[in-house]
Amino acid sequence: MNGEETEETEENRAAAMDGEKTAVPQEHAQGPEPAHVPQPGPSPEQEPAPVRTHVLRRLFRSRTARAVTAAGLVGALLGAGAVAWTTDTLPLLGPAPCWDSLGDSTMSDLFGDRRTEVEEQSLQANPRDREPSYGQCRITSYKGDDPRRQVTLRVHQLDGLRGTDAHEWPQEFLAAGMVSLGDGLPGMTSSSRAWLALPQSCTGRDEFTGPTVVDIGMGQAGLDTRSEYDREDRAALTRAVVEAANGVIREFGCSGAYRIPRTLPALVDRQDTKPDAFCGVKGLTVPAAYRKALGQTRVSDEDGPARVCESGGSYTPVVRMTTVTDPALTEIFSGDTHKAGLPLKGSKGFGRLDGSRAVYRASCQTGPVIFMVEQLDQPTDEGFDLTRHLLPGYVAAEAERIGCGPEKVTLPNA
Repeated sequence: MNGEETEETEENRAAAMDGEKTAVPQEHAQGPEPAHVPQPGPSPEQEPAPVRTHVLRRLFRSRTARAVTAAGLVGALLGAGAVAWTTDTLPLLGPAPCWDSLGDSTMSDLFGDRRTEVEEQSLQANPRDREPSYGQCRITSYKGDDPRRQVTLRVHQLDGLRGTDAHEWPQEFLAAGMVSLGDGLPGMTSSSRAWLALPQSCTGRDEFTGPTVVDIGMGQAGLDTRSEYDREDRAALTRAVVEAANGVIREFGCSGAYRIPRTLPALVDRQDTKPDAFCGVKGLTVPAAYRKALGQTRVSDEDGPARVCESGGSYTPVVRMTTVTDPALTEIFSGDTHKAGLPLKGSKGFGRLDGSRAVYRASCQTGPVIFMVEQLDQPTDEGFDLTRHLLPGYVAAEAERIGCGPEKVTLPNA
């Protein structure tokens, strides 16, 4: 890695630090105090920060220029704070899609030259009950009158206090097919999903809340073929989520910007399971009774906010094991470690076992770490209790791998 790449990596990593720097550290820049709702911050002159392009300039750079629809021209709203427009061959008279963020090349990579319709909500917290959702943007492409592809971007704070984001969000956005964005970016990406955390110096964060993220979804989660199309879609989603995050940073009145990663790790492939190094973790063995059911294994890369392993048949995972090392991201599992199920005790942590799902929180040198085992399927009529059988060995082996060991978990009624 050369000096320039190291500098960019440190800039992106600094963007995720709590209350210390804005998205790109600048001389004399001072970020806003953390708060429930993003607060305006100073916007010093800075070359890396994206700037709004003047309308007339955008008219000339637009490859497939966009035109506001008649409904948009008269100020019609689709729902609360939502605006819609279509794209065709007329000049661009309004902002770029999704909070003036998605560039022409990104739109082209996602949708080609097809006509698109955009439904966009303005970014604002619910003033009544302070829901952690700020808004979303949906883009649909059409061939004639038939919809062909749809992409949805959301901006929301991940919840840990009530547990609303501990199950469904990880199933889509902490999956084995995802890889880290790299270059210090706090997020992950695949050919169908991507997410990126916003700088905490811009958004703020309370106890038992996760980071505020921009996430993007396209089609069915986890549906990939390890083809060149997957590689292209993953690159397009990665560019889109970074551009959208930068647009949200501007909308929130904060300064700085994330850089689009230059390279991404290889696509994640399924491999034959190694019984003595299950999920690629040395020392983690598969019980002999489960080896046939866990014949294939898929593991995300190790450099991101989470490492995820799914094992089972060729395409149907039977078990998922997740290690979350990003301290802010661990908070979305707070409810699972404190409330539901039977208590788990450990040498440096605690957790809960609730049927087919076990979540254990350990205190490590880098901060809190979550170890989670979930049984997703019952492959035979015989009784499978993978969660109980795998959790102690998984926590012990993973803790050693990440330099957090030794760690011993005691199961309830053991």
